[in-house]
Amino acid sequence: MAAVTAARPVRARRRRPSLWALFWLLAGALYFLVPLYSVAQFSLETGAHRYGFHWYAQIFSDPSFRSSFLLSLRLAVETVAISFVLMVPTVYWVHLRLPKLRPTMDMIAVLPFVVPPVALVVGLSGLFSALPSLLASSQILALMYVILALPFTYRSLDAGMRAIDVKTLTEASQSVGSPGWKTLLFVIVPNIRSAMLSAAFLTLAIVMGEYTISSLLLFNTFAVYIYYIGNTEAYQAAALAIISFVLTWGAMMGIFFVSRLAGGRESVQIGGTR
Repeated sequence: MAAVTAARPVRARRRRPSLWALFWLLAGALYFLVPLYSVAQFSLETGAHRYGFHWYAQIFSDPSFRSSFLLSLRLAVETVAISFVLMVPTVYWVHLRLPKLRPTMDMIAVLPFVVPPVALVVGLSGLFSALPSLLASSQILALMYVILALPFTYRSLDAGMRAIDVKTLTEASQSVGSPGWKTLLFVIVPNIRSAMLSAAFLTLAIVMGEYTISSLLLFNTFAVYIYYIGNTEAYQAAALAIISFVLTWGAMMGIFFVSRLAGGRESVQIGGTR
């Protein structure tokens, strides 16, 4: 009986949160939710003590809303695609062959935090001055957004690469005759899909909320539309604030659920075994 008792696992007791921690949690929730509730209530007002979705219907029926939203969404997809094409092979090669270059990559990845968007616009406009058709096209925004999203894309991919054994996976793939591009596409990418999805959601949030670059280049993106409505229409501006909030938090919750699902199911697969 003593042996059986000793073999039983000992469950760690969970510490109950202190009253002080609960107080700060409640204070933080109120600080965050009370302004949001006020904006939501204001966006629903249609008259004296009357509420409805009239202003939301006006926003969704506005052609400028649809065009600006679709433009930003297309730019987000293009930015994600360009970022992955450039960064996934780069991060993979650094982890596999050039691990000593990782500190340099970390420093390069934080440079967009240092360079102001205005300086970025002026610099790239001068760089592409010989290509006026590119400067007049919205694709120039996607190229600039790749730079803005670089810190988040690199950090997400780097964390995904650190979570797997890149060298062992590559050697196992090469041992069965797979070339380098097949190893990257069919072995490495499936093992970092959660990191790639996190980078995609973060990039989506960045592109949908970016204002400075698009306004300087005179493109009517979703953020520019929000700024214009905020200066002209009060109720529609409140409705747009709620809509943009839902979009941003939808992206953040997408990262959370993807991470939870990947944490429960994803594991490195080598030679058909887990």
